[in-house]
Amino acid sequence: MLSTEDLVAAAHPLINDIGSGFYFTPEALAVGREYGLDGYRFYFLGRGGVLGDVEPAVVASAFGYFHPALVERMWTSGLERSGLSARQLGQIYLRCCHEFGRRHLGQVSGLDAFCEAASVVNSVSDRAGLTLYAAIAAQPLPSDLPARAVQLAAVLREFRGSAHLVAVTATDGIDPLAAHAIRRPESWTLFGHDEDSRPQGTAQRHAALIHADTLTDRLVMPAFDALDADARNALLDGLTAIQRALPQRATASRG
Repeated sequence: MLSTEDLVAAAHPLINDIGSGFYFTPEALAVGREYGLDGYRFYFLGRGGVLGDVEPAVVASAFGYFHPALVERMWTSGLERSGLSARQLGQIYLRCCHEFGRRHLGQVSGLDAFCEAASVVNSVSDRAGLTLYAAIAAQPLPSDLPARAVQLAAVLREFRGSAHLVAVTATDGIDPLAAHAIRRPESWTLFGHDEDSRPQGTAQRHAALIHADTLTDRLVMPAFDALDADARNALLDGLTAIQRALPQRATASRG
């Protein structure tokens, strides 16, 4: 049987790509424009909208890597432009997720087994301290398999992402800003930071980030450990088939 460690290592990059694949598609951008939102504001209000009608500081805490001033500007101006609540925009964003799956996954086989396996992981996970994950995991799932599969991938992406933020915060020698500067150097200013404030990517920080990655695996592995051999194969085979069915540009997002 595929070990839990190997399963997590193989599944993580696929979940990361698939779960964020709908964020900046032309279709999602078009929906955002219907509510007066550019792609970046729709991303903040959509992804963060599952948190409910909260203050920008709550969103900045849950997202972790963006400058709080950027989050506040996107959040408050997006609400003003759209005239909708954050929760409403979160639901609209999830509908974009569903339509993304329906457009691309109608001919993919094995989605039923994949959704069953992913649902097991989601149902047994420990959500303590994982705010953004807990928020999206609480949202109802659509009944049709293509839409359900992509939402589950988005949910599991937030599972690891939230766990990683906890791990980075708990690891000596690294913090979210330094981790972001190392992991996504090209996105430093895009996330609202000044170039002059970029942390140095020292050897010590690189080593600490590797330790945080290992700690992240330890945090999420108990949930994946609940899968039997068939379910592990179904999860990984499903992720592979889904990624192959998606357009290449859909797997390159920024968040």
